Amino acid sequence: MPGYPKAIAEVDRVEPAPRRIRAFVAGEQVLDTTGARYVWEWQFYPQYYIPVADVARALLVDEQRTEQSRRGTARLHGLRVGDTSRPSCGRWYGDDALPGLRDTIRFDWAAMDGWFEEDEEVFVHPRNPYARADALRSTRTVRVELDGTVLAESTSPVLLFETGLPTRYYLNRTSVDFRHLVPSATTTSCPYKGRTGRYWSVRADGTVHPDLAWSYDFPTGALLPIAGLVAFYNEKVDLIVDGERLARPKTHFS
Repeated sequence: MPGYPKAIAEVDRVEPAPRRIRAFVAGEQVLDTTGARYVWEWQFYPQYYIPVADVARALLVDEQRTEQSRRGTARLHGLRVGDTSRPSCGRWYGDDALPGLRDTIRFDWAAMDGWFEEDEEVFVHPRNPYARADALRSTRTVRVELDGTVLAESTSPVLLFETGLPTRYYLNRTSVDFRHLVPSATTTSCPYKGRTGRYWSVRADGTVHPDLAWSYDFPTGALLPIAGLVAFYNEKVDLIVDGERLARPKTHFS
């Protein structure tokens, strides 16, 4: 995606994660560590690998089978907490693992009911230490259109710069023409911004385009400037910024 900073960590990079990491299933603490490793299984963000010594071993179920990957041989484990079972969600790495990963367990993110960095819940995946998300107030002129219909106009946007993504333009609700927006039941989560408060589809020229706009009512502390504001997918609408029509970027949201 030209014109924006790129993710720079190479695949299989291993780095220390100095934050306290905890995860829970059915109210039970499965792990509590300050010795986790970041491991980039793909370029854009890492996963946590947890030292076995910091895992509640009594909750592990050894499934007596192994799995091979570039990072070594892993013995598959499930989790059982009372009546709650999460099969094949943990991979315990052994002697042939990459340096620093011997006797660590990589748990599937979705297998846990909640992950925490220190005392803040983290969603979707660990936060990438090489990524930034900055919300900056601006006086740029922004107009949002779709099929010739003007959806919003503002001279006081908040610009969100997030590594690996196009700039997002968050607009005051008074700058949005809600006659064209249809409330949606969709919700999403982001490790940097938190959980969305709501989504909207857009009705333009007789067609309803699903889930083109969203808002975070209670974003993470670092991104409070976007609270309650509305953003649209650059990939799916037309943005005119200071009189210049921007090309629609190609991302996984396209």
